[in-house]
Amino acid sequence: MGQDTHGPSRRPVPGDEDPLTELLRRGARDLLMQAVEAELQAFLGEHADHTLDDGRRAVVRNGYQPARTVQTGIGDVAVRLPKTRDRSGAGIHFTSNLLPPYLRRTRSVEELLPWLYLKGVSTGDFQEALTALLGEQAPGLSASTLGRLKQQWLTEHTEWRGRDLSTRRYVYWWADGVHFNLRGEDDERACLLVIVGVLPDGTKEFVALDDGVRESEQSWYEMLVHLRDSQGLTAAPRLAIGDGALGFWKALARVYPATRGQRCWVHKIANVLNKLPKRAQPKAKAALQAIWMATSRDDAERAFDAFATAWDDKYPKAVETLQKDREALLAFYGFPARHWQSIRTTNPIESTFATVRLRTAKTRACVTRNTILSLAFKLGQSAAKRWRRLRGYQWLDELERGVTFIDGIAQYDDTHDHRSAA
Repeated sequence: MGQDTHGPSRRPVPGDEDPLTELLRRGARDLLMQAVEAELQAFLGEHADHTLDDGRRAVVRNGYQPARTVQTGIGDVAVRLPKTRDRSGAGIHFTSNLLPPYLRRTRSVEELLPWLYLKGVSTGDFQEALTALLGEQAPGLSASTLGRLKQQWLTEHTEWRGRDLSTRRYVYWWADGVHFNLRGEDDERACLLVIVGVLPDGTKEFVALDDGVRESEQSWYEMLVHLRDSQGLTAAPRLAIGDGALGFWKALARVYPATRGQRCWVHKIANVLNKLPKRAQPKAKAALQAIWMATSRDDAERAFDAFATAWDDKYPKAVETLQKDREALLAFYGFPARHWQSIRTTNPIESTFATVRLRTAKTRACVTRNTILSLAFKLGQSAAKRWRRLRGYQWLDELERGVTFIDGIAQYDDTHDHRSAA
């Protein structure tokens, strides 16, 4: 029989480089060199007026530095950076912002390490996994390197946790607890406490990320007090979105009592359906959707009552689960309609830490508290770079000005412009 041309390609061996990869690597090197050359010309132009007594330029080009490699997503790329000489002795020298002196791997590789760990690659398998991804020349990314990096990430988290927030104002908060298993801890079910905020310009950022104990009131209280007293965040958010965990809401009322609360509809629907037999869940889910999809609060209230009337006789626990948070479930009607899709759930946190949940669910008792905190911090930073501004962010200014919203529509008096938020 003839050779199967559709089977898996053979693994490349050292010295047997994939031509396309090599072409891409050369292209990357050429682009880097062009960009660095442009940086150099701009640098020389800035110092063109710096001359010697005889009129010659003091800062001039002076060959190249020794060659070095930078690890990228397509393997090692060899680079040679240009040098300059300052003939005046003032110590002026060229440093590339694209390729600073101590850069040895691109940020994409830095983000790859925590991602690989949470996807299930143990530290003992790191060298093999990284070699497969980056090529045979991945010498600096051993398991011991990962250990050092995790310690570095913890240090970065500590510094980030102490940053000044006195000038920050958040309009919305999403708060949630990410549960995971720990190794060698008496309480195996620990929790990562996370708050994501929306600034007045609509951009989203992490407000807080720390470890706690089962989303307890004390853990949330310590986090919120630290934000207020140690980091200077005195301005309370207008709305906080979270699930039904009582610890957060009790702590919030103690530290930021002016903040309104919105219960997450995704969590609430799941909790209600858990009180019903599977055969009844599709119909109940549609009835619940009629509540949070209503275009006005009055319509939502009527849908609420209809659900209670239809289900209370046979499934009172399901109705009780829904009714106990009635006011908080409908708080979003007092905010711009363009924001409803975003403020009815804790989805920004859920989607960001889905990988963390998946990894820890499958590796029972295989991570430590510091490990999960450092990895989640780095993954969160990576995810935040891809966050988009809040949909309808233009209406945040109206909230900041104190404009009232009824059923998502701004209510103006004669001193304000009239426009609809719907």
